[in-house]
Amino acid sequence: MNTCREVELSQILSHSIPKPLRSSRRDPQGAANFGPNPKGHSNSGIAVVGALSMIIAAGIVAAQSKYSPASLNESGHLTVDGHSVPYLIRHLPASSFPELPDAVQTELNRRGCLIPQTYEAHRPENVIHGSFEQPGSSDWAVLCSNAGTVSLLVFFAGAPENPVVLAGALETKRLQASNAAGVLGFNWGIDPATPERVREVQIGMEPRPARLDHDCVADSVIEHRTVYHYFTKGGWTLVDTRN
Repeated sequence: MNTCREVELSQILSHSIPKPLRSSRRDPQGAANFGPNPKGHSNSGIAVVGALSMIIAAGIVAAQSKYSPASLNESGHLTVDGHSVPYLIRHLPASSFPELPDAVQTELNRRGCLIPQTYEAHRPENVIHGSFEQPGSSDWAVLCSNAGTVSLLVFFAGAPENPVVLAGALETKRLQASNAAGVLGFNWGIDPATPERVREVQIGMEPRPARLDHDCVADSVIEHRTVYHYFTKGGWTLVDTRN
C-alpha cells in the first residue's frame, strides 16, 4: 500500500498543534517576576530556580513541537471494488488533552499513542472520562493509534500504568466515506454512557434489564452501531441492548 503524508494546513484541525501544558508564574504585565526580594535576602537562589523553570518549560514545548501538522495526518489510497480510493486520518497528540492525569498521559506517550479523530470531529475527541470501574471512580478511556493499529484503552484510577485493552483494529479497517468526493475518513468514536443513557437505549426490551449503577464506554461506528462496554464483577461485558 502506498502511503503518503500531506502538508495542507487547510486539512488539519485548528487544534492539532499542541499547546504548552503550563506557563511559569508571571506578573500582570506578563513578564517573569524576578524583582527585588522584599525581605532583603539574596535573589540568586530565586534567579537560579527561575532559570531552571524556563529551561524545563522550553523542554516541554520542544517535546510537544516534535509533531508537525503534517505528521499528525495519515493519508493514502486503498483499493475498494477495484478502484483506488483516497483516505485521510487526522490525529492529535496526548498533549492536546491537558485534562488527562499526568500518569495517563505518560503511559500514552510511552506507548507512542496518537489520538485518531473521526471525520466528523470539530473539537478534540476520543479521550473520555467517567466512572467506568465503579460508582464514583475517576477513570479514562482513550483510542490510541500506533504503527497503524488502533486500540481502545481504559485506565482505572488505581492503576493508570496498566490500562485494559477493550478492542483493537487496523486503522485502515475503520474507514468509511466522509464526504461527497468519496474520501474515506476514520469512523470509530467513543463516549461515556451514563446509566440513564443506557436505560433509554433499552426502552422496549422485555423483560427490561436492571438499571446499571455506573458508566459504560460507548463504542460507536459513525452512522452504524454502538456497543456498550460495562465493567462488573471484575471483568468487562457488553450490555444487552438488542440492536
